[in-house]
Amino acid sequence: MSDRHVISFPIGGQRFNFRVAGIIIADGHVLVCREDDDNYCMLPGGRIELGEPSALSLEREIEEELAMPANVGAMIATSESFYRRDDEDFHELGFFYAAELPGQSPNGSSPWLQRPDEGHILSFDWVPLAGDALETANLMPRWLPAFLRDLPERLVHMAHDERGQT
Repeated sequence: MSDRHVISFPIGGQRFNFRVAGIIIADGHVLVCREDDDNYCMLPGGRIELGEPSALSLEREIEEELAMPANVGAMIATSESFYRRDDEDFHELGFFYAAELPGQSPNGSSPWLQRPDEGHILSFDWVPLAGDALETANLMPRWLPAFLRDLPERLVHMAHDERGQT
């Protein structure tokens, strides 16, 4: 595909973003990703490209970011998130899939993996689900830590507005 377009664009001082993320859990830990200049972390994934099915987007993003294949499973959640980052208001649609990295699990290293990506260094860490480690890591969006500790049995939709919160 020579003409690739991520579904992320500005509209009147705001930005619409369509993101896919993998919920990768092993040994009571979830894999998170942090860009070198961010004070928060997120689940691995990225923006969906126009004309690309979201599960395929997640496979592509994990392959690009981690240089390893992922098995993408069932969709677990969809979300609408409203937040402010870098002086821009975001309206983000998120698709969250169960995913596995065959043969990979926490090994005590932190960061577990570092990789260059689009001019940044991405650091991946396995963060314990128990306790407040996800909050300490500043996992975004803010509803995710509690959600990950008590995954639903069926697909759910989350709507979360953190504009005006610090």
